Amino acid sequence: MIKAGTFKNKHIAVFGLGRTGITAALSLKAGGATVYAWDDNAGTVERAKEQGVPIKDLSKIDWKDIDELVLSPGVPDKLPEPHWTAIAAKKANVPIICDIEIFAREVMSRAEEHRPKIIAITGTNGKSTTTALIGHVLQACGKDAQIGGNIGRGVLDLDSMHAGTYYVLELSSYQLERTQSLRANAAVFLNLTPDHLDRHGDMDHYEAAKRRIFLNQTHDDTVVIGVDNPEGRRICSELKVANGRRIVPISGRKSLGHGVCSLKGKLYCAQNSKVVEVADLNKAKALEGMHNWQNAAAAYAAVSSLGVDPEAIGEALLSFPGLAHRMETVGQISNVRFVNDSKATNANAAQQALRSYKDIFWIAGGQAKSDGIEPLETLFPNISKAYLIGEAAPIFHRTLKKSDVENKVSGTLEMAVLCALRDALNSGAENPIVLLSPACASFDQFKNFEVRGDAFREQVSSLIVRFKNSARQGSAA
Repeated sequence: MIKAGTFKNKHIAVFGLGRTGITAALSLKAGGATVYAWDDNAGTVERAKEQGVPIKDLSKIDWKDIDELVLSPGVPDKLPEPHWTAIAAKKANVPIICDIEIFAREVMSRAEEHRPKIIAITGTNGKSTTTALIGHVLQACGKDAQIGGNIGRGVLDLDSMHAGTYYVLELSSYQLERTQSLRANAAVFLNLTPDHLDRHGDMDHYEAAKRRIFLNQTHDDTVVIGVDNPEGRRICSELKVANGRRIVPISGRKSLGHGVCSLKGKLYCAQNSKVVEVADLNKAKALEGMHNWQNAAAAYAAVSSLGVDPEAIGEALLSFPGLAHRMETVGQISNVRFVNDSKATNANAAQQALRSYKDIFWIAGGQAKSDGIEPLETLFPNISKAYLIGEAAPIFHRTLKKSDVENKVSGTLEMAVLCALRDALNSGAENPIVLLSPACASFDQFKNFEVRGDAFREQVSSLIVRFKNSARQGSAA
């Protein structure tokens, strides 16, 4: 754990006692702060108390005595409606921060030669894969790399920092909007498409939150920015005009005169008037598709900017095992391959898998985002049949019917998997894919996308066992 010594003797309120809230409270307590922690859920409060978190009902405190409020990133302080703790804090002029800000202050409190290296990653899609990939590459190259933030462990739960540590942090817009002090040695900005607009209000505010990843960077730091969409190209141009740091454009689909790009799966670095082939990503089983080629370009650009051997980075990219719930092959029955892409919680995320495969038996649905699946229409020819689940099933059915895509309202994930397997086996396709890529949030039927993906994986495993047993019985007969 990282002790929040910069908060010693301060009075800090903490609201939201999930993964990040508990670690923030314990970090602050270990650093010498007086902590008042609370949650609206009584069961959550009790579990936090059992872990040693100081509990205090924040509705009964004098907010004038509080120095700062650590508000869980998922709890709104403005839109769609400010939480009651945020209202109380603002009324008393109490700053609202998150665990990333606590971490950033701990880093900046050290002399520069004793600070760890920070690689921060954001973007609407692809940030979890890129974060995991960068962490894998650094570890494969012999570095002490800690991975956390919006993925895996809470940032304050990571191992204590030293000058040789590399912290690889996935950062959401929710975290970034409450962070002021973070300085990223390498800031990775992958892409920007509409998402979380209920929280940010509009695209301008969403982009402003994401762009906070560049705060406090100097000419010694690096920006790695995706230029495969218009928003990325515009932001890249604006940053170049502003100057002040090294800027490395990246692409997964086109040649770049300067930057890191992938062409037909070959990764190239073009810098200093010289183009060097880094790796053949077609050999990387966990990096299928142009979106993953861009992720690989981002990883190479970020890690190489910190002085790591380029050849070692290229080798490490090929050994990446992949990220759970993101285009994850979880099994195969006969020639039917099952792919778990449960992390695709919006249309832009789902398009990556739909673009990467043919003969898809697509399982989609859940709690729909505002854009539905209309943005995926150009990829509908890759879909052999769709199996729709959850609240969005009737809406998705109408959309697909208009485009003459065969589909079935299955209702549940279990029924969708069974029907998709039956149809895939009977399809005559050479390499059919049963793809769970919901383009929806999971909360109507599952606690989160991880639980949804785990349910898919478990059902596939059970079906594989049944088919093996059936084959043995057939042979015995």
